[in-house]
Amino acid sequence: MYIIFLMIAVSVSVAAAFLVAFLWAVRSGQYDDDYTPAVRMLFDNETPAKPARKDDKSTS
Repeated sequence: MYIIFLMIAVSVSVAAAFLVAFLWAVRSGQYDDDYTPAVRMLFDNETPAKPARKDDKSTS
């Protein structure tokens, strides 16, 4: 029975360590994306305007 309590304590300690490491990474800016905003304009997929039809009488 003692080993179950020991395993629970160890697993809670490891989970707390991972939580602290994650919060440290978020606060220090590890997840900030500095690269994508600089190249975002290169990947915009804007559709070009449709050309006017030849039989359109509104342009005459």
